Amino acid sequence: MRLVIQRVLQAEVQVDGNSVGKINKGLLVLIGAGREDSRETADKYLKKLLGLRIFEDADGKTNLSLKDVNGELLMVSQFTLYANCKKGNRPSFIEAGEPKMAEELYEYMISEAQKSVPVVEHGIFGADMKVSLINDGPFTIILDEKIL
Repeated sequence: MRLVIQRVLQAEVQVDGNSVGKINKGLLVLIGAGREDSRETADKYLKKLLGLRIFEDADGKTNLSLKDVNGELLMVSQFTLYANCKKGNRPSFIEAGEPKMAEELYEYMISEAQKSVPVVEHGIFGADMKVSLINDGPFTIILDEKIL
């Protein structure tokens, strides 16, 4: 699994010119599922995501979690996080999870996040999405199997 986590002041995802998910202060999370990922993998990544202390406290230290700041969450599927560019100039996506499995994990992560985060918005799996954001910092973190 691979997550790109961006601390944002606001973010939105549109499909066919219509807003399907929009948040204010919180985290925009791009989610890619790999071939070997499972619900256990998703649980591990979600626990880390929700526990990250990447919001500033009163002293300007990154010491607060999403919950601590009443932040919102926008989750967007993105299989291209598994692009392999080692050979040639055209990326290969053979390491990405099979679409049905990846969609199930994406939907699972959304439903699990909704249990502890009051505002969880999301994109539409497999759709051509337009994502806009105001990155706060900028502050971007990548979680993958090499780090987690």
